[in-house]
Amino acid sequence: MKKTRNYLLAVSSLVIGALVFVSADHIDAPSSAGTTADIADFYAFEPTEGSDNTVFVVDLQSNVLPDLAYGTFDEDVLTEINIDLDGDLVEDQVIQAIVKDGRMYFFGPVAPTQAGLSSQVYTDAALGDVEISDSSAIVETTSSGVSLFAGPRQDPFFFDFFQFNAVISPELDSAPGGFLPPEEAADTFDGANTMSIVVEIPNSMLGTPTATNALGLSVYKTWVTTNRKQ
Repeated sequence: MKKTRNYLLAVSSLVIGALVFVSADHIDAPSSAGTTADIADFYAFEPTEGSDNTVFVVDLQSNVLPDLAYGTFDEDVLTEINIDLDGDLVEDQVIQAIVKDGRMYFFGPVAPTQAGLSSQVYTDAALGDVEISDSSAIVETTSSGVSLFAGPRQDPFFFDFFQFNAVISPELDSAPGGFLPPEEAADTFDGANTMSIVVEIPNSMLGTPTATNALGLSVYKTWVTTNRKQ
């Protein structure tokens, strides 16, 4: 059953309707391709060694080829950073981001009332908002020490896309030499952009990390999903 509900945020006169979302997949879901429901990359890291903050970066696909370098965030897409704190691979905290009228609104970290494929915007846990950057980067820092950014950023991925297609082509002689060495390879996505959402947040707001990475450092188990409004 479709649920429709309106919320008025204290931080702004933003009204969001029909806040039931269904997850999108990456690339192989036709309904997400070419939109900001399509997740390109996700990063989580300390901004500096020994920092008590964590930075989350979500890169979303939207017209990433150089001749279509700038896109826009889809207003019917909720981006959700999921954080597992007890090792069961189920989200215990979520940070949400959704755009409206040229601003990205953030909510959380908050314990979700339901886990899995569907979600809702937790407007009672407003974190802050920031103007969508265009020609210059705009960063908003809240009173709780959270820094927020949303806008186009250069795609960090180095990939010779056309040579890759030649290598995997059914025509076995289309790329007899295989992949090209770095000095000959072409960066297909040079000059292209993804639409990025960045949150730098104190670890004290997230909870204690319970995972250990290959370097023996304590880290969060985290992943990102996009959910489309139904």
